[in-house]
Amino acid sequence: MSLVLDPAAQDLLFREARTANTFTDEPVTDEQVQAIYDLVKYGPTSMNQSPLRITLVRSAEARERLVGLMAEGNQKKTATAPLVAILSADNEFHEELPALFPHFPQAKDAVFGAREVREGSAALNASLQAAYFIIGVRAAGLAAGPMTGVDFAGIQKEFLDDDHTPLMVINIGKPGEDAWFPRSPRLEYDQVVTTV
Repeated sequence: MSLVLDPAAQDLLFREARTANTFTDEPVTDEQVQAIYDLVKYGPTSMNQSPLRITLVRSAEARERLVGLMAEGNQKKTATAPLVAILSADNEFHEELPALFPHFPQAKDAVFGAREVREGSAALNASLQAAYFIIGVRAAGLAAGPMTGVDFAGIQKEFLDDDHTPLMVINIGKPGEDAWFPRSPRLEYDQVVTTV
């Protein structure tokens, strides 16, 4: 059975897409980011909790602070990417649940009243949304360079607050010269899928 999605779209989103390490200087606009979000916000999360939060790093001063918090191998590409986004999990996402999950508004307190429960659920579901965001960046014809080689405590202190847990930093833009490392191997179907 073949996939319904057009092969060119399959290539754009998955087969030909890779983590970008260099970018052109073509700007990434707020309109592009909004279009990406307006697409990927429909990706499913548990109880529609939608805990992902996106901090766009646009000012030179903020970029300089962020670059200092990146692992050495990530500093140059973060300094030169047209746009950098910090993706985090909102541990107070439950405050939005009465609007986002209206058929069970009691979930705010009945399910997510305890902070430790919220933190675990926020991390899982915001990570799902981060993956959707990367696919959305690709759907916009841009390249994404997601990174976890960062000082997470420093990012939280400099850019977030105690209610937000940083997940990753993503460089975004049109791929530049020598943007791609060779593709790494992938596991085969029978290495991953088990039928019971």
